[in-house]
Amino acid sequence: MAPVTHQPSSAPDPSAAPRGHGLRRDIDLLEALASDEAQNAGGLGVVRLAQLVGREKTQVSRALKALAAEGIVERDPDTLEYRLGWRLFSLVARTSENRLVRMAEPVMHALSADLEETSHLCVLSDREVLTLLSVSGHSFRVHGWEGRGVPAWQTSAGRVLLADATPDELYVRFGTATELPVHELWALIQEASRQGYARVSEEFEAGLVGVSAPIRDFRGRVVAAINISAPKPRLGERLDVAGHTTAAAAARVSALLGWEPRRTPPPRTRLT
Repeated sequence: MAPVTHQPSSAPDPSAAPRGHGLRRDIDLLEALASDEAQNAGGLGVVRLAQLVGREKTQVSRALKALAAEGIVERDPDTLEYRLGWRLFSLVARTSENRLVRMAEPVMHALSADLEETSHLCVLSDREVLTLLSVSGHSFRVHGWEGRGVPAWQTSAGRVLLADATPDELYVRFGTATELPVHELWALIQEASRQGYARVSEEFEAGLVGVSAPIRDFRGRVVAAINISAPKPRLGERLDVAGHTTAAAAARVSALLGWEPRRTPPPRTRLT
């Protein structure tokens, strides 16, 4: 009688899930913690996060504990809610935007010391302005805004970051999804381009004013913005002075990135 040979089972092995499967689930959690809901609330609990990502509460709890152990998320000891952690922002600042951050930080310290206000380094992320770095005029960094996104059309930083966009690109990016009609946003962008900086007064938040100026790379393209924001009673009467000072600081960073202001910018498309 011939010996019986056991053939490998064709049943799927539950442990053989795609290697990126767990990472995808972690990314879903991080995206939920970066949502407007989480930012407005200052964090989200396990139950709400489980609802947002469509997973079991126990699974989400285990994943969050692992992420918290690595500093990717943080848990508030009082509310027990989670928010994005310091290590995530640190990793971002040290990778793709590393050179920009390194060039901008000392200039921003000098600017903040000059104006006695906190300065922010901002980039455009889809329809939002994302803060990469915040510094004060002292020898420390300010983390309250780092990693936080705000609507581009409401901020002075958004108006300078969109300086290279054509009207068609603005319609594609924003459509009718904003509180500000595209033709009005276009006019504000053009005004900021003529002035060399943008200014807002209580348009993003009551009692808050700010100015922003563009940082350009060696091609002359706007890649970032330096922003100064402060309470209106403190900065409101010197917005234009702050705008010119911030524009000079942004130009210094642009020069460090290889931009030569003598180059003539390409002709702009008119809004019809």
